[in-house]
Amino acid sequence: MVELVKVSKVYPPDIMALQDISLSVKRGEMIFLTGMSGAGKTTLLKLICSLETSDKGLVEVAGHDLNRIKPVVLQRLRQKIGVAYQDFRLLPLQSVYQNIAMAMEVSYLPPATIRKRVESLLEQLGIADKRDKLAGKISRGEQQRVAIARAAANAPTLLLADEPTGNLDATITKLVVGLLESLNQAGTTMIIATHDQSIYRQTNHRVINLEHGRFTEPPMEP
Repeated sequence: MVELVKVSKVYPPDIMALQDISLSVKRGEMIFLTGMSGAGKTTLLKLICSLETSDKGLVEVAGHDLNRIKPVVLQRLRQKIGVAYQDFRLLPLQSVYQNIAMAMEVSYLPPATIRKRVESLLEQLGIADKRDKLAGKISRGEQQRVAIARAAANAPTLLLADEPTGNLDATITKLVVGLLESLNQAGTTMIIATHDQSIYRQTNHRVINLEHGRFTEPPMEP
């Protein structure tokens, strides 16, 4: 599903965000990216969803070279990728429902299908009572759950999540992990950047650590 070969990314003037990294993620796999802030996790996710372009190396998603892909093909590919951003990127003056539904409306799904899916996601994430609230008027933890619901709405082929439990307590974290696991079991490939050891400690999924833009061995459990 995702193939990176000797990828580097430099931000001006000379910040080496990623340095000569290679990674292969199989279709249907779930992996966790760990590492300190500034290690390159967010940059890596941005390269995979084509928000950034690499300075060197190959970034390939679903067989498409993102440095050579045509705009119309990229647009279709993005409809199959769900992204839960660390800064949420919600529309604050739109309702919670509208923020999530928008991801499906661009795929021209029937309104009844959209409504059923949105309400199911809100229920799974414990925010059904926020359905008609403005996204800018709910708490950060609630906004985070809305961002996750939006990323999951289309049951994407690939889901990228940047610190998806960063503002959540242990109880709500379990709801989020349950949703992500169910999507993965249904076939969605997942790459999750996280500081939260609790969401991968008890799993058999791959854990890959980034340090100063390079992959290292994952940290040892205490």
